[in-house]
Amino acid sequence: MTLMENGTEVTEFILLGLTNAPELQVPLLIMITLIYLINMTGNLGMLMLILWDSRLHTPMYYFLGNLSLVDIFYSSAVTPTAVAGLLAGKQVISYNACAGQLFLFSIFASTEDFLLAAMAYDRYAAVCKPLHYSTTMTTHACACLTMACYAGGFLNACIHTGETFRASFCKSNMVHHFFCDIPAVMVLSCSDRNIREMVLVYADSFVICSALLVILISYMFIFIAIFKMNSGEGYQKAVSTCVSHFTAVSIFYGTLIFMYLQPSSSHSMDTDKTVSVFYTMVIPMLNPLVYSLRNKEVKRAFKKAVEKTKYSLGI
Repeated sequence: MTLMENGTEVTEFILLGLTNAPELQVPLLIMITLIYLINMTGNLGMLMLILWDSRLHTPMYYFLGNLSLVDIFYSSAVTPTAVAGLLAGKQVISYNACAGQLFLFSIFASTEDFLLAAMAYDRYAAVCKPLHYSTTMTTHACACLTMACYAGGFLNACIHTGETFRASFCKSNMVHHFFCDIPAVMVLSCSDRNIREMVLVYADSFVICSALLVILISYMFIFIAIFKMNSGEGYQKAVSTCVSHFTAVSIFYGTLIFMYLQPSSSHSMDTDKTVSVFYTMVIPMLNPLVYSLRNKEVKRAFKKAVEKTKYSLGI
């Protein structure tokens, strides 16, 4: 901290980590490292598989590849800090590094939000407008939708980082978290938080609710179309093409709504830490598993890649 005329200005933060219990640090370290390795392997594997197999060069897998890319950066913005905190007990992070981490986490979390909505629209076009699908979801349309997702994530991250770090921090520099999350940092502010909290809640509400609205409307039309199908094969195909995305959406939005659509004053830091582990580490790990285990085309592409690798190695 640096002494100022009107008090103290925080120039660094101390992340208190996941737990103070020494007996839990090694098990948590092993668990988080294992989750991160599975996360990186799954998402990188999914991304490489989509790039390698020409049969997966479709709009659905284009968005899924971007989702895997976002999950890699999304988790990597947080997990190394958590691991370092478990190794060191407490971790010192500079003011700028804390702001940078919050910005990176916000941009990729918000982008994932929008990508899930774009994927829901893609599924709507595939199930409800199959004859017009190739003309609706063109390469140009997919690229524009994806760029809009990243642009929306960037704008939301700017709002969150700006509003959080525009506050004065003079109470304490002890962050009761394993990374610089918005509620944990905001609670340290000694300036009036009401307006800033309202701005952040409104921004999160807009991002989450607008994306969720697109998803709900898309699935409403999808379910109507499915129930009208006379063909059992068509019904099964429509359900199988949507169930993975619907599962990922349910898990992701459930945790986001719990975390961010409430004022920071009502947050329990211990509860927030547990939920944060889930949505920053577990969900990015689950996404490739959900999509690969439920998807015949991904399984087929994976088997083909394994067979080709065995052949090239002479096994």
